[in-house]
Amino acid sequence: MDITALHPLSLLTRRSYDVRDKTVLITGAAQGIGLELARILSARGAFVVVVDIDEIGAEVTAGELGPRALAITADVSDRAAMVAATRLAVDTFGHLDVVVANAGVTPAPATVRTMDPADFDRVMAINLDGCFNTVHPALDHIVAARGHVVVVSSCASFAPGMAGSPYMMSKAAVEQFGRALRVELAAAGASAGIAYFGVVETEMTHAMLDRDDLGRELDEMLPWPLNVRITATHAATVIADGIARRAARTIAPSGWEPYALLRGAVNVVLDAQLAGSGKVKDLLDRVERRSGR
Repeated sequence: MDITALHPLSLLTRRSYDVRDKTVLITGAAQGIGLELARILSARGAFVVVVDIDEIGAEVTAGELGPRALAITADVSDRAAMVAATRLAVDTFGHLDVVVANAGVTPAPATVRTMDPADFDRVMAINLDGCFNTVHPALDHIVAARGHVVVVSSCASFAPGMAGSPYMMSKAAVEQFGRALRVELAAAGASAGIAYFGVVETEMTHAMLDRDDLGRELDEMLPWPLNVRITATHAATVIADGIARRAARTIAPSGWEPYALLRGAVNVVLDAQLAGSGKVKDLLDRVERRSGR
C-alpha cells in the first residue's frame, strides 16, 4: 500500500476544482495573459475580479465579461491598495476563492553595472512585492474557502540572467514564494501552484524583444525549442486548466520541461559557455555602450 496516497496533500491535489460560482481575483487582467484568463474563467462560470493599474482597461474587460465581473484599479506595488482590493472583492461577491498573481514588468536591457537602480527597484516592487501584496491579504479567505492560489513565475527564473537580471531574480523569488505557499496552504486544506512560461506573445514581449535591436539579438540566441512562442490564450488556458486540477506546477511551452527538470546540471555548463562566448561579450558591450558606459 502506498502510504503517501493517504497524506492530506496527496488527497487535496488529486481533487478537481470547479471554478463555477467561485470568485477569482486576477492581477494584470486588462491585457495579455491576465485578460485571456479572465475571459476563460468567466466562460467557465466564475465571478472574476479584474485588477489592473490601467483603469480604462480594467473597466473595458469587466464590461465585456458582464455583471459577474468587477473592475478594480490598483497598483500591485501598493500594499494598502491591494488590501482594499481584496476587501472590495469579498464585499461584492461574498467570498474569495482563487487568486492569480499575474502582474509583472520587465526592465530595460542593462547589465548590473550599468542599470538604473530605480529600474531594479521598480521590477522588484511589481514582480516580487506585488506578488506578496496580492496574495497575503487574500489568504484567510482562500483558507476559509479551501481555495487555490496561482503565482506566475517564468522560465526565466532558471535561465541565465545577463542583461535582464532583475526580471530573472524576481521570478526566481516568486517561484520560492509559490513553493512555500503550496506546503503551508496544504496544511490548511487549500492549495497553491506556480505557472512558468517561456516566450509569450504579449505587449511586454514585443516591447522587450521585437521592437528593440538588442532584444532581438538576445531572442535569436535562444536555441530551439526554447525560442518557441506561445499565445497569451495558450498561457491562460494552461493556468485555467491548472486551477481545475489544483496543479502545483504548470509549464509551457513543453520544450522548457527538460530544462526545468535538469537545470541544476545544465546551468553549470551553460553559464560557463556564456561567460566564455565572444558573441555574448559583444552583445553585452553594446548593451553597456547604449547606456553610456
